[in-house]
Amino acid sequence: MKFSGEFNVSIDLKGRISIPASIRDELRQAYRKESLVVTRYKQGLVAYPPSRWEEICANVLAMPPGPNREANLRNRIAPAKECSCNAQGRIQVPQSLRDHAGLDKDVVVIGMFEKIEIWSRQAHQRITGESEALLDDDAQGQADLGF
Repeated sequence: MKFSGEFNVSIDLKGRISIPASIRDELRQAYRKESLVVTRYKQGLVAYPPSRWEEICANVLAMPPGPNREANLRNRIAPAKECSCNAQGRIQVPQSLRDHAGLDKDVVVIGMFEKIEIWSRQAHQRITGESEALLDDDAQGQADLGF
C-alpha cells in the first residue's frame, strides 16, 4: 500500500470530494474496496482504508483506561465515518467533519503512504510551511536522508 501525490480538488455543494484516480486504484488493488474511513486530524482530516482503521481502533482500545484513551476515542474514533466512492470517484464527507477542517471549496488531498490527508487549501499552506521550517531546523538529518 502506497498512497502518494498531492492533488488540488474541489468540494461540491453536497460535500463530496473527488478522490484522485491513483488513490482509488491503490484502494482497489490493495483492499478490493473503494472506501475510506475519514476522521478529524489536527485542523484537517485523515482517511484510512477500513482494514487499517480497524487496526488503529484495536490499538486505541488496547490502551490502558485514562485521559489519553478517552481523548482518542472522543476526538478520533467517535467522529469517524466510512465513506465509499461513488461512480464518479467522490466521497461524501459528513458536515461535522467538513466544519472541523474548514472545507468549503478548495481542498488538497495528499497521499501519505498508509493514509490520506485532506486539508483546506489555507490549512495545507500553513501546515506545509510549519513542516518546511521543522525540516530546515534539521539540515543534517535531511542530508543523512539524502535530501
